[in-house]
Formats: sequence, structure tokens, C-alpha cells
Amino acid sequence: MTSQRWPERVDRLLALDCACVVALNRVLAHRRCTQWARWVSRLGDGESWVVLVVALAVLQGPLGARCALHLIAVGAAGLMLYLLIKRRACRPRPYVRLQGLHLCTLPLDEFSFPSGHTLHAVAFAVVVSAYFPALGVVLVLFAVLTGIVRVVLGLHYPSDVLAGVAVGGAVAALSLVVMPPI
Repeated sequence: MTSQRWPERVDRLLALDCACVVALNRVLAHRRCTQWARWVSRLGDGESWVVLVVALAVLQGPLGARCALHLIAVGAAGLMLYLLIKRRACRPRPYVRLQGLHLCTLPLDEFSFPSGHTLHAVAFAVVVSAYFPALGVVLVLFAVLTGIVRVVLGLHYPSDVLAGVAVGGAVAALSLVVMPPI
């Protein structure tokens, strides 16, 4: 048995990445799936996170206010890393590179790596789980859905989503070490 060389392994992973996008994007043939995917993706935009932060600060007392401040810090750190990585990677979105994908919502920017929607959904889910576990479960499920629909919509490769999970999870975990819930 011969071992594969590094470039061959990378080529196989990239081919798998593309095949997953094409397969998941075919789900869009169903109109209701398209509407649902757009709705979930839209919920992952920044406005929904602002509503969450304000609601926690206003409705959950001092612990909610601390969690809200924590989310603002994590959101800012995540955004800075996201922009740094995205500007250096410059990976074109799948709908640009792969023939026959259905694009059913416009991207917020030109490049795909990493998925900012997934990064923030994961980071916020991890932090909120530390403060309010029941709400955290809901946000973890939302983070999973966010990652899936970003691929379904043809906006990201699975590797973009996994990078978003890794960066968002790392930012949140580090923040919990630096600023643990009381």
C-alpha cells in the first residue's frame, strides 16, 4: 500500500467539498426548502444577534447583562478574525466556481472562507450555553442548521462551515476562560 502524497489528498478533499455542495444544493429543487433555507440564513445575519443581546440584557437581569457584554466581546473578536481570514483566503463562493448551482439569496460579500454566519452562530451558542443552558440548546441547534443551509444555498463549501465552527468555537472557549460566567 502506497501512501498518498499531500497534493493528492488535498485534491480529493476539495473534490469531496464540491460534491457535497452540489448534492446539498439540489435540495433547492423544492420551493419550501428554498424558503426555509433563506429564512434560517437570514436569521443568522447580524440583526438577529443584536436582538438576542438586547433581550438578554433587558430581560435576564444582571446575569443577562453580563452574558450580553460577553456576546458583544465574542462577536467583535469573531468579526475581526473573520475579516482577517477572509481577506487573506479570498476563496470564491461555490456558486461562482461550480456550474449548475442554484443561488437563492445574495451573499453579504464576495468570498466564502470561512462562514461568518456559522462562526457567529457557534460562538454565541457556546457562550449562551455557559450562562443559560436551555437557551444554549436552541442556539446549538440553530448553529447546526445555519451551517447546513449556507451550503444548501450554494454560498459556502462544507470546509468553509467547518472553519467557521473551529474559529467560532475557539473564540468562545477562550473567552470563557478569560471571562467565565459567575
